[in-house]
Amino acid sequence: MNDETPYRPRFPIFACHECGLIHRMSALPDGATARCRRCGAALYRERRDSLNRVLMLTIAALILFVLAHTFPFMTFKLEGRAQMSTLLSGVVQLYRDGMWPLALLVLATASLAPLLKLLGNLYVLVPLKLGWRPIGLARVFRYTEIIHPWAMMEVYLLGLIVAYVKLTEFARLELGIAVYSFGALILAMVAAESALDPRQVWQRLSPQAAAALPLPAPAALLSCHACDQLVRAGRLSRHAPLVCPRCGARLHRRLPNSVARTWALVVTATILYIPANLLPVMTVTSFGKGEADTILSGVKTLIDAGMWPVALLVFFASITVPVLKLIGLSFLLISVQRGSAWRRRDRTLLFRIIESVGRWSMVDIFMISILVALVNLGSIATIQPGAGAIAFAAVVITTMIASMGFDPRLIWDRGKTSHGRRPAIHH
Repeated sequence: MNDETPYRPRFPIFACHECGLIHRMSALPDGATARCRRCGAALYRERRDSLNRVLMLTIAALILFVLAHTFPFMTFKLEGRAQMSTLLSGVVQLYRDGMWPLALLVLATASLAPLLKLLGNLYVLVPLKLGWRPIGLARVFRYTEIIHPWAMMEVYLLGLIVAYVKLTEFARLELGIAVYSFGALILAMVAAESALDPRQVWQRLSPQAAAALPLPAPAALLSCHACDQLVRAGRLSRHAPLVCPRCGARLHRRLPNSVARTWALVVTATILYIPANLLPVMTVTSFGKGEADTILSGVKTLIDAGMWPVALLVFFASITVPVLKLIGLSFLLISVQRGSAWRRRDRTLLFRIIESVGRWSMVDIFMISILVALVNLGSIATIQPGAGAIAFAAVVITTMIASMGFDPRLIWDRGKTSHGRRPAIHH
C-alpha cells in the first residue's frame, strides 16, 4: 500500500427494505434495535446467544405441537350429549361439509405453516450449532421467513376465545390438554421469534457485503429483499436474471409490476367483499330451527347477548380491518402513481401497519372451523359453514398478498437519495 494513501476500513453495508436507504452496520448493545433514520423501519436487533435460545425454544415448541395435535381439544355438552374435538376436527368437518377451500386454508395456516416454520428453523439452527453445511441451508431459511406471516396460531387462539364465549351461553364446554399445550406452543413460538436475530443467521451462512468509504452510489447496488445482501448491479435481463449469491432469491431494483399487481388484487378483494358481507358465513340449527348468520348479524347477536367486548373485537377484525386495508392500499397506490412527496415517512408507517394487521381478520374463519367441529349434534344443535365464509377468507388472503406485493421503496423513489448513515439505535 502506498504510504500516502489513507487507510479506509471496510464496513458491512445493507439497504433498508422499506425505503432503500443504505446503512453501515454497527454493533449494538444487547436488546437494542437499529432503525432506519429515514423511514423508521426496524433494520436489525441485537440478541445475545440468539441461536442457542431459539434452538431450545424450537425443540420445546415441536414437543408442544405434537401434544396439541394429539390430545382432545374441547368437549361440547348439551342435552346429555357430548361432542369432543381435536385441533384438526374443524378441518375434517369443513371438508365433509363441502368447504374444502376453507378446510385447506385452516389446515395450512393453523397447522402446516407453523410446523414447517419449526422444522425449517431446526434444519438451519442445528447444523449452524454443530458446524455442518447441508445442502440448501440458506434457501431453507429464506423459505422459513416467507412462511412466517402465514403461521397464524395466535389468531386461531383469538378465534377460539370468541367461539368459547359464544358457546358458553347455552352449553357446557370442557377444555382438554391440547388447549393448554396449544397456548404454551404459541408462547414458545413468540419467544423464539423475539429471540431470533435473522442477521446472525445470514452472517453465519455468508458474510454481509462490505464497502470502504465513500460508499457506492445506491444505483450501483441491488438489495436482496429476502436476506438484505447487497450485490453490485450487473446487466439485468429477463432471460438471465441476477440471483442473490447468499440465499438464491431473484434480485430486482423494485418488485416487478408492483403497482399493477397490487391494484389487481385490491380490486379483486373489493369485489369479493360484497358477497362476503351479504352471504351467510354460517347457519345455526337448534332443535330443528335454522338461522343463517352474516358477519354483521353475528356482531348484532353478540351485542344483544351483552357481549360487547367480543362484538367489538369481531367487528374490528372482520369489518373494520379489511375496509381500512383496501382504502389504505388504494391511497398508497394513488400517491405512488402521482409521484407524491407528501409525508413519505407517515405513508411508510401506514404500509407497515397494513402489512401487520391483515392476518388478524382470519379470526372469523378460525371461529367457524371450531364451531362446526364442536356443534354437530344432529337435530339438537348443528352449525354449518356458509358461502360467505369462503368469500371472506378470499378477501383476507387477497389483501395479504396485495400488501406483500406492494414495494414501499416506491414511496421514496422520487425523493432525494442519501446513503452511508448509521442507523438510529433504540433500546
